[in-house]
Amino acid sequence: MKHQFEQLRLESVSRSFTNAEGHAVAALQGLDLNIRRGEFIALLGPSGCGKSTALNCIAGLQPLSGGGIWLDEQRIDILPPEKRGFGMVFQNYALFPHMSVLDNVGFGLKMRGVAKRDAQRRAREALQLVQLVGHERKLPGQLSGGQQQRVAIARAIVIEPPLVLMDEPLSNLDTKLRIEMRAEIRRIHTQLNRATIYVTHDQDEALSMADRIVVMKEGVVQQVATPREVYGRPKNLHVARFMGYRNVVPAQLDGAQGEFVKLGAAGVALTGTAMASFDAKDVAVALRPEDFERAAPGATNAFDAQVTAVEYGGRDSLIRAKAPFGELWARLPGEFSEGERVTLSVPPARTLVYPAERSEHIEHIERNGAAA
Repeated sequence: MKHQFEQLRLESVSRSFTNAEGHAVAALQGLDLNIRRGEFIALLGPSGCGKSTALNCIAGLQPLSGGGIWLDEQRIDILPPEKRGFGMVFQNYALFPHMSVLDNVGFGLKMRGVAKRDAQRRAREALQLVQLVGHERKLPGQLSGGQQQRVAIARAIVIEPPLVLMDEPLSNLDTKLRIEMRAEIRRIHTQLNRATIYVTHDQDEALSMADRIVVMKEGVVQQVATPREVYGRPKNLHVARFMGYRNVVPAQLDGAQGEFVKLGAAGVALTGTAMASFDAKDVAVALRPEDFERAAPGATNAFDAQVTAVEYGGRDSLIRAKAPFGELWARLPGEFSEGERVTLSVPPARTLVYPAERSEHIEHIERNGAAA
C-alpha cells in the first residue's frame, strides 16, 4: 500500500447486521465521503449512530454490505486489513503489557519484516514525535494513561501509514489530559501531513481538532461541514440538538422579512433565520443557551420569563426559566435566584428555524401543557 495519496473516497458504503430475530439491521447506510491527504475528519454522533462501524469498514475490520472504498484509483475494500496499511489507535490502547514501550511501538515493523536496527531507529523517531523519549524501556503498566495513549499513537504512525484511524482514543482520560492530548494529536497530525479519521461523541473534541465534521444519526450522515458551519448553522434539528441547541420551541410561520422569517410562539413575536424551506406553517425554533442576553429596551425577540432553577458556573449561571412558550435553558453572566423575573432576548441571526417535526409538538405539549 502506498504511503502517500491524494484522496480516500467512500461511495455508498453500507453495513448491515443480522439481529437475534434473523432480520437485517442497517448500522451504516449509503455513506459518501471524500477525504483529502492532510485532512483531519471527525465522525461525530451519539452511541449507536454508526461512526465506529464506518471506521471499522475503512480499516477492513468489518466487511461492507454495499458500496466501495478507493484510495485514489485503487479499490481497497476488497483487501484484508493488513494489506491496507492503515494505522489504528483504539480506545483501550491495546498495548502488550509484557513488552517494553520501544518493543510495543516497533511491533508492527517487526511483523512487516523490517530489520531490527532499522525498526528500532524508526520506533525511537516515533517516540520522539510523541514526546516519550526516555521511556523506551518501561512497561506500559509503568506509564500514565496519557503516556500509554501516546505509545499507542506512536505504534500507529511508525509504519508510516497513508491514513490514521482513531476510535475515541481519549475517552478513558481525565478532563485535563483529554484537553492536552487534543493539542498533541493535532500537532502530530499536522507534522505527519497524513489524513486522520477520528471517531468521537464529544462535540468539543470534534470542534477543536477537525478540519471537517461528519455528524451521524442511526447510520445516516446528517451534515458534513467545517466546525464553524456545524456549530453555527446546523443543517437540521438533530445536528442542532447535538451541537448544543438545548431549546427547541414549536412556533408558527407568519411570513418573511428579508433574510429573516417572522414567527409566533405562544403569543411571543419572534424573528428568526430560516435554515430550510417550509411547506407548512408549523416550525421549530432552535436556541442555544449561550445565545441568550438580558434584553435591552426595544430589543428584538424579547420576552419575560421566571427563573425556576439555577446552576452556578463562576462567571456565569445556567438558568432554567419559564417563558410563555415553555421552559428553556439560558446561560448568562452574573448570579440569579429562583423566582426572579428576567427579560431575555436572542438575536434573530441566532434564532434558527427548521421545519417542525410532529414529535416536537407532542413532546412540548406533554412537557409544558396545552397552553404552550
